[in-house]
Amino acid sequence: MQWMIRFSGIISAALLMIILAPSLQSFHPAEAIRSYQIRQIPATAHHRSSFRKASTFRNAAGCVPVTDSGDVCDPSRVHVALTLDLEYLRGSIAAVHSVLQHSSCPESVFFHFMVSDTSLKTLVSSTFPNLRFQVYYFDLEVVRKLISTSVRQALEQPLNYARNYLAEVLEPCVRRVIYLDSDLVMVDDVAKLWGTSLGEKTIGAPEYCHANFTKYFTPGFWSNHRYSSIFSNRSPCYFNTGVMVIDLAKWRRFGYTKRIEKWMEIQKNDRIYELGSLPPFLLVFAGDVAPIDHGWNQHGLGGDNVVGSCRDLHPGPVSLLHWSGSGKPWLRLDSKEPCPLDALWAPYDLYRPSW
Repeated sequence: MQWMIRFSGIISAALLMIILAPSLQSFHPAEAIRSYQIRQIPATAHHRSSFRKASTFRNAAGCVPVTDSGDVCDPSRVHVALTLDLEYLRGSIAAVHSVLQHSSCPESVFFHFMVSDTSLKTLVSSTFPNLRFQVYYFDLEVVRKLISTSVRQALEQPLNYARNYLAEVLEPCVRRVIYLDSDLVMVDDVAKLWGTSLGEKTIGAPEYCHANFTKYFTPGFWSNHRYSSIFSNRSPCYFNTGVMVIDLAKWRRFGYTKRIEKWMEIQKNDRIYELGSLPPFLLVFAGDVAPIDHGWNQHGLGGDNVVGSCRDLHPGPVSLLHWSGSGKPWLRLDSKEPCPLDALWAPYDLYRPSW
C-alpha cells in the first residue's frame, strides 16, 4: 500500500508539471556554540497550528537494515539538516514529508533540526512518529550581533545563519550532511543527492555561472582591492545556499565557520553586501564548489526579494522545487491567490488549522 501512495504522489506531481509547464559574551561565536549545552525551553501555550500525522514510510527491498536504536553514528545513515521555527514550520514539515515520500530507504534518513524553541520536538514526534531525528538548540544571541540589515527583513532572522554552525553542533561522527531550506520540496530520492561526489571540495551545490556575480556585493567591495582580491585566483559563480551537500569533516579541519564569521564582522563595519546569509558563503566558497545538477535546486519559485512574483521552472529535470524569494506557497494558497506552481507544493502540506 505504501508504494502505491508514493507512486500516486509522483504521478500527481508529474501530471501537474505537464499541465503547468511554459551572546555568550566573551566567547567567539563559533566557540560559544561548541561550549553551549542544549537547554530546555518551556513549551509555548499552544502553537497556532497543528499537523496531521504522516503516513508510515518503510524501506524498500535492498536497503541496508537499520537498527531501532536510532543511533546517529550508524554509517548507513543519510543525514539531512533543516531549521525549525514557528514562522516557517509549515514549510519545514512539508519538506521532511517530501523527502520521506520519495526516498527508497526512508528509515535510513536521519534528520537534524536546528531550533530556537525545543518544544517543537514534541510536534515533530507527533507528526512523524517513526522519524529518526535529533533536535539542537541554537542560541540566537550567538549570531545576532554579527547580523547586518538586508533587503528583506526575513533574511535578517538569526536562525538563517544556523547552517554556518552545523559542523560545530552536529555530532563529530556525522561527517557529511545535506542542508535544506524550509521552503522546498524534494521530488526525487534523497539517496541520489547524498551520493554526490564532492571530490576535494568541502561543499557541493548547483552553480549558476551565467548570473551577474558582481551584483551580490556593493561597489565599495569591488573598489577595495583588499576585499575583491579574494576572488583573484578563483572563477566564482553564484550558488544558492538553500540546498548544499557539506563535507563536515573538511569543514571542521579548515575552520570554515570562523572564516564566514570574519566576513560578517567586516560587513558590520564596512558594508560590502546586501543579501543576508548568502554573501559570506560566496566569499568563502564561490569558485571552489563541487557542481551538482541544477535539477536539485529549481529555485526562485517564490519570486524576487521585494514584491514577489510568479515564476516558471527552469529548463531541465526537476528533483527539488525551491520557493526561494519573498513568496511562500502556503501563504499564497491560504490567501486564495496562489501561483500555478504552488500546486506542486500542496500535496506535501500536513497543516491542519486549529480553528
